[in-house]
Amino acid sequence: MTNRERHQHRLTELLSLARAHQSQYLDDLAEIVAIDSGSFSPDGVNKVADWVQARLEKLGFTVDRQAPTQHNDPPLGDTLVARKRGRLTEAQGGRRILLAAHMDTVFDDGAAAERPFSLDGPIAYGPGVCDDKGGLVAGLTALAILAEHAAPDYAELVFLATPDEEIGSPVSRAVTEATARGMHYALGLEGARANGDLVIARKGVADYRLTVTGRPAHAGIEPERGANAALAAAHLLVAVQALNGRRDGVTVNVGVIRAGTRTNIVCAEAELLLEVRSDTVAGIKWAEQAIEDMARDPAVAGTSVRLEQTDLCPPMEDTPSARDLLTRAKATAKALGFDLGATATGGVGDANLIAGTGVPVLDGLGPVGGADHTPQEWLDTSTVAQRVTLLADLVAFLGDIGNSR
Repeated sequence: MTNRERHQHRLTELLSLARAHQSQYLDDLAEIVAIDSGSFSPDGVNKVADWVQARLEKLGFTVDRQAPTQHNDPPLGDTLVARKRGRLTEAQGGRRILLAAHMDTVFDDGAAAERPFSLDGPIAYGPGVCDDKGGLVAGLTALAILAEHAAPDYAELVFLATPDEEIGSPVSRAVTEATARGMHYALGLEGARANGDLVIARKGVADYRLTVTGRPAHAGIEPERGANAALAAAHLLVAVQALNGRRDGVTVNVGVIRAGTRTNIVCAEAELLLEVRSDTVAGIKWAEQAIEDMARDPAVAGTSVRLEQTDLCPPMEDTPSARDLLTRAKATAKALGFDLGATATGGVGDANLIAGTGVPVLDGLGPVGGADHTPQEWLDTSTVAQRVTLLADLVAFLGDIGNSR
């Protein structure tokens, strides 16, 4: 039997198993959509974590629950990391694969009761049905059918479920980065785009603060003795915004400006809060250098400017290694009878943090859905069996690299 024939045989078996699990998938999805798990609802997030833990333990995973190590107000939920060792060592071709999803939604408590899980034909509705509960359940279903199929082995499978992705992963970031280090591949379980595309790249985001210091003076008696920080900040605002369009893939936005205390005082201090988004680390560094150059030469004599980076979420770059994952996914999709595309997005997620550790990542491997973060959020359940099969096949292929090529 040729490699292609073996692959097609495996896909046929995995697809049959995925279809057999369709009813259970819908029951599971309805169950966790019924749990309010907004980022700031730790009890709800931890109920989802309990649910995920039970299913992973049933599949033979060892589960570690990590509560936030620092005080948070409001409090946040646990981060879940589950591991299952395989038979192979790395020397034998075994690989460590990370599957990543998040348990939190953007919705407040009460949303699940107001908009309970429902089906209109194949389209499912409910808070978090696509982002990211549909992908979370898809990942667990893929692991279940792989266990039934006795697919090719691996060194280790790791399942990561985070409680705070929707608010920038403040408590799970360190866990995510530590978990990702040493992985060979990562598969993100966010929903596929509304047109079915996977996600090959996500822009990174760097947040900055520009603090302008001037010199106060009486605005009516001796304004000439002052140095107006607000005026210097206004020049900076215009100059920083003018960076847009100067480099492909880079956007800059000054979102907040604060200045002054009274109209009769020459403004002594001003502050600008801004973000830089870029599809590459190089693009972020380019923008930062350009802003630093502006800060060294303020437009108003007597003022000075200090630039601080307050946060950084690295880009998930479109790399050759990620493209290799996409090539395999496209081949599997074709064998399953559908075409598969990929897109880049300006939105960030946990896949950014994983990619920042140097691990090749392919995201959007959940079922097809859309209207995330709105009451109209939807998931096309007719895509579940194929997308679960695609995910399971990727895990099987990547896990035993020595026998898969």
